[in-house]
Amino acid sequence: MRWQGESRRKYTGGRLHRHRKKRAYEAGRPAADTVIGDTKRKIVRTMGGNIKVRLLQCDYANVSDPRNGMTKKVRIISVKSNPANPFYIRRNILTRGAVIETELGNALVTSRPGQDGVVNAKLI
Repeated sequence: MRWQGESRRKYTGGRLHRHRKKRAYEAGRPAADTVIGDTKRKIVRTMGGNIKVRLLQCDYANVSDPRNGMTKKVRIISVKSNPANPFYIRRNILTRGAVIETELGNALVTSRPGQDGVVNAKLI
């Protein structure tokens, strides 16, 4: 897990002298790395007792057509491009901003599958 607290340096480049140590709640969690496959979800308790739904695997996406405003649940075939990481294309990992190939055509993922537990996309 990565520590996601404040930097050890000031904006000027000088060192910051910490008034306290790192805290467990500042540590990040491992990425969901949502892949194409039979749908699998994982519930994660977050700060304040709230929950996040991690989407570990998914084979369907809610794709909306901006021309006519219709939304359909369609099968995901593959990941065409992913600006987050070029290696995600080869591993078929879904993230926000990824371009996926569906039965309706290519679509851009607008939701965050690792945080929301669902894949929403719009046709390109």
